[in-house]
Amino acid sequence: MPRRKEWSLSVRVLFTFAGGAGHFIPLLPIARAMAAVGHEVAFGAQAALLPTVRRHGFQAHETGGNTFGDEAERQPLRRLDMEREIRAVRDGYAGRIARQRASGILALAAGWKPDLLVCDEMDFGSMVAAERLSVPHATILVIASGILARHHLLAEPLNALRTEHGLPPDPDLAMLSRHLVLSPFPPSLRDPHSPLPSTALSFHPDQAGEDPPPAWIAELSDRPSVYVTLGTVFNVESGDLFARLLEGLRALPVNVIVTVGPQIDPRELGPQPENVRVERYVSQEALLPHCALVVSHAGSGTVFGALSHGIPMLLLPMGADQPFNAQRCEELGVAGVLDPMDCTPEMVRREAARLLASSAHRLAAERIRDEIAALPTQETAMALLYRLAEIDRTSRA
Repeated sequence: MPRRKEWSLSVRVLFTFAGGAGHFIPLLPIARAMAAVGHEVAFGAQAALLPTVRRHGFQAHETGGNTFGDEAERQPLRRLDMEREIRAVRDGYAGRIARQRASGILALAAGWKPDLLVCDEMDFGSMVAAERLSVPHATILVIASGILARHHLLAEPLNALRTEHGLPPDPDLAMLSRHLVLSPFPPSLRDPHSPLPSTALSFHPDQAGEDPPPAWIAELSDRPSVYVTLGTVFNVESGDLFARLLEGLRALPVNVIVTVGPQIDPRELGPQPENVRVERYVSQEALLPHCALVVSHAGSGTVFGALSHGIPMLLLPMGADQPFNAQRCEELGVAGVLDPMDCTPEMVRREAARLLASSAHRLAAERIRDEIAALPTQETAMALLYRLAEIDRTSRA
């Protein structure tokens, strides 16, 4: 990590993200690193995520664009509908949410006056605000496969937003790629039909600073351990999926660790045998080194976490970017995929046993682990961000 004295000026960096924890966590390593060398860091987020940001020790300001309320409502599991998911991106993230966030970030920047803005790739309103303010900005990718935000689907709402803010039309949506793009994912995980732009740097984020492991992890038996998670949004939209997964996995000769999220009481899943542990939350970085298989919804963060440790996966995509991530992981030979609506406990048990026994899946996951480890460090990414701010400040002098 560069020492503070190696930086010639202190920079005010505003990090912004449009969604939930899956949009925040990829920004966290760079934000920590920037703060550690003396830069002033703040976040702009929707109201429901402000406590999460503050728990990590950062200033947090509301900048609108709520995607959910303070308390996520429990919902039954719905069959995957990609048209519905695409509408959510087009009408939500590129429409209503972008409009609200552009206004919110402009208002915040008027007082906070950032030298540099760093946003998640779905925070389109932040990109428009940065362009209007002539503040240098960069994007951090949060979608592993890269294919959900299809540019041609977003052109109409984003160009309408640009017009509202007095910016010229951008029919090819160059605004999404003309500036620095940082990818915390290995290039091989990117869908071949959605290549990285020429302005992109793939880097290896430093996960230091995550929560320490709970004491019980050291007491796990010598059996292989299976980690089960459905994320922090889709967990409450999963119906009886947790119950079916547990019924399928607990009969295997493995340790099963399930995290259900803060909104769900682990007691809802009833008494479990001694090889099953149900928790609201366990740090992935603390748990994954002990695991032989990850069972998840194919969220980008969980997929990256598993692959960074060379762990094969059983994936049950429910929506958002998950179907694309799952498809890409299956193509790369690092995962098996089941339909969360139709899978039975027996199907879960059979597929998990197959993956645990598969040296081919483990070796494929380990190859991607090694690819991730060989990427440039986040210090390289941070130096590029610093250079953006330095060039801009010099040009204004």
